[in-house]
Amino acid sequence: MNIAQVEEKVKALVSNLEQNDFLYNLLDCYDKSKASITRLKMTGKGSYNLSKNADEVLWKKQVYYKATNSDKLLSIIDEMKHADVVAKHRPRFIIAINASHLLAIDTKTEDTLDIPLAELNKKFDFFLPWANLEKNQARSENLADVKAAEKMAKLFDLLRANNPATTAEEIHWQNVFLSRILFCYFAEDTGIFNSKLFTNHVASHTAEDGNDLSDYLSRVFDVMNQECREGVPEYLADFPYVNGGLFADKLPVPTFTRKSRAILIDCGADLNWSEINPDIFGSMIQAVVDPGQRSNMGMHYTNESNIRKVLDPLFLNELKEEFEKHSDSRAKLEQLLLRLEHLKIFDPACGSGNFLIIAYKELRQFEMKIFKRIQELTPEGIFPFSRIKLSQFYGIELDDFAHEIAILSLWLAEHQMNLKFKEIFGHCNPALPLKSSGNVVSDNAIHVDWDVFLAPKKEHETYVLGNPPYLGARNQEPEQKIDLELIFEGHEEYKDSDYVCCWFIKAAQFIAGKNAKYAFVATNSICQGEQVSYLWPRVFQPGLEIDFAYTSFKWSNFAKNNAGVTCVIVGVRNSAEKAKLLFGADSYKIVKEINPYLIEGKDIYVRRTSEILSGFPAMSIGCMARDGGNLILKPSERDTIVQLYPQSKPLFKKLYGTQEFIGGNPRQCLWIENEQLDLARSIPPIKARIDACYDFRMKSKAKTTNGYAKIAHKFAQRVQGKGGSIIVPKTSSERREYVPIGYMDKDSVITDAAFVIFKQDPALFGIISSKLHGLWIRTVGGQLETRLRYSVEIVYNTFPFPDVSEKKQLAVAEKAMAIVAIREDYPELSIEDLYDPDTMPADLKQAHYELDVVVEQCYQIKPFYNDIERLECLFKLYEKMMEAKHA
Repeated sequence: MNIAQVEEKVKALVSNLEQNDFLYNLLDCYDKSKASITRLKMTGKGSYNLSKNADEVLWKKQVYYKATNSDKLLSIIDEMKHADVVAKHRPRFIIAINASHLLAIDTKTEDTLDIPLAELNKKFDFFLPWANLEKNQARSENLADVKAAEKMAKLFDLLRANNPATTAEEIHWQNVFLSRILFCYFAEDTGIFNSKLFTNHVASHTAEDGNDLSDYLSRVFDVMNQECREGVPEYLADFPYVNGGLFADKLPVPTFTRKSRAILIDCGADLNWSEINPDIFGSMIQAVVDPGQRSNMGMHYTNESNIRKVLDPLFLNELKEEFEKHSDSRAKLEQLLLRLEHLKIFDPACGSGNFLIIAYKELRQFEMKIFKRIQELTPEGIFPFSRIKLSQFYGIELDDFAHEIAILSLWLAEHQMNLKFKEIFGHCNPALPLKSSGNVVSDNAIHVDWDVFLAPKKEHETYVLGNPPYLGARNQEPEQKIDLELIFEGHEEYKDSDYVCCWFIKAAQFIAGKNAKYAFVATNSICQGEQVSYLWPRVFQPGLEIDFAYTSFKWSNFAKNNAGVTCVIVGVRNSAEKAKLLFGADSYKIVKEINPYLIEGKDIYVRRTSEILSGFPAMSIGCMARDGGNLILKPSERDTIVQLYPQSKPLFKKLYGTQEFIGGNPRQCLWIENEQLDLARSIPPIKARIDACYDFRMKSKAKTTNGYAKIAHKFAQRVQGKGGSIIVPKTSSERREYVPIGYMDKDSVITDAAFVIFKQDPALFGIISSKLHGLWIRTVGGQLETRLRYSVEIVYNTFPFPDVSEKKQLAVAEKAMAIVAIREDYPELSIEDLYDPDTMPADLKQAHYELDVVVEQCYQIKPFYNDIERLECLFKLYEKMMEAKHA
């Protein structure tokens, strides 16, 4: 079921309310099976209804429902919420209704609904989990994290200004200094140190002008690296031995000013670091290290809500379902604890450890939930201790400082969770001395043997995850090209592949045949265009399949250099007879198959072809001048020549490429036929241009260009029909709902900066102007930077269009010509203005909608509910047409 169908059913329900059968009809709206609803209605043996009260329905894990005539619904639902049957049978929804109103509680998300029954269709999405369309719960960012990042960035900027770092070694010293004071702030607010120990010592033991602070901090760091306390000065004796390598190296400490000392103290005094999430250090790295380095490596701080999009479907949801399934069995819960003990979590591009930290914290919290439930089931009590160790968490990071921060952050996360454990169970492991886990290393993950690094055993479940560097094919350094060539085993396709493909392919090779899965965040380019056929056959070759996916979404975060990119998340597993999850903007659905374009359907690859699948007339690239700029003129230059030499007028044509068509500013070109050459040479400024074109071509190092010197009065490559044409832009803004297509008259020349069809077929114009064709462009054409990119061989030639009646073709043609006519009603507006979503005229928008309706009726009579359905239809037809072609 899709969301639009649910909405229609709920709308029909509220228009014809029957209170006696309201719940059963409501469940039917969300596609609950007829058999289940029948058994819910039954009484006695075999009934799903566990309630003993006539006015109530209780369906285990589904719903607890009560209908009443009382107007005190709030009191009634509050009683229901605290009833013993809720704790025992854990219904997802609690619902109370009277003749006019409905109250409901989602027990999983703790969301509530209070609405008149007649308006329930406005909030139909509240019960979407019944239709397997789960509501995503995005966690908001912690304000304390944001404030800490801002203050630390300000402090570091001041220190950098007063302590210029000109070498990699000096930058490293300053970064290590940052990690040390971060630890001190955290330690003094979380019980590792005495409360505010570091801040108070700095404030009371150093001069206000900051001139002695550098020496003081150097001594403090030395003390925290000294296990033997003999000889430690009394005023520093409160600082404990830390170990773990954090203070092992004696490195220079930056010098301070009055202002930077004051901010150092403010950071400790004004912030409660116990509220800080350790993963904020990733954001802090972005605020302080060289921006060019971070950009080149493609590393962007990933906030928690985005990390959860990876962790939940990869393994957390399954663990939680296991808990729900066996929550009444101590033996099964003990097995679940043992399972947690043998998990391995691996981020092969871990940066500052964000994914590892959140995964660690989530697993510790889940473990505590299991212990609490075992205590409830065990009257004699138990003495729990955490079995989850930092040594289960593995990371590889090329940047040395980032990997050091990852180790530190994991230590801090461990301490945070130990404190929570103590709060609940009364005891925890000691905070100090720190112990190094040894499983986060600085290296190039592409060159590391992951089997050796993780050494997985049969009893281990291994989950590979993260946000590897993206780096498009044109933005890679030689060392990244070497990595790609290695992963692609020298195949030429590596040259046009994103760097992130390395991680997808290497992870696929690693998990094949193991009790393992992986999921990565990536740019949506890996699921678009020709790269799909480069990457995904290599991923699926070991017998793997897509487990779950998030379709394209924009992400943002609180890092100083915010990474505003369009991402996808793809999870991959060994093939299994299990359902797959396809996530949209605010819900998901369960599907049988997910293909590499991240839509429901079989694995399919749209590859370049010179053959036109749907029998359309040929599309070609426009004319190529290779003239050194001599045959192309500004309009003003053409007008000057025509004024002086009126006989020259037939030698000029308007010139359009993508930019000129979209902007409405055509240039001019000399378009001289052989029989016009004598006339052209008789006009001095035109002769001069022809001669200059000849010189340019003769001087070229390309032999083909030399050959074109023989026709110096012509474009090197000319494609021109006798009549009008259709122009198709090579690129178009992703903001536009429609890719604008244009009609050109016979006196217009299309350059190689656009595509051209030399047949003004109104039906074809309508088809390629439609929303369906635009979706095909977005999906299989890919993008140039963020703009949509058109291609003859991979977009136009592959577009599937059904064989339809003449009547339907005429209907498409009529709506297409209406669009052309409406455009002419706005001569003052360019195509750019007409198709800007903020300025698009209402009648043009309506005309496109009407065109879309008739084009889509060529595919199916029933309207499409959304773009996913449209794409599913296109891919099914593409597959069918390709099979017929090769039959």
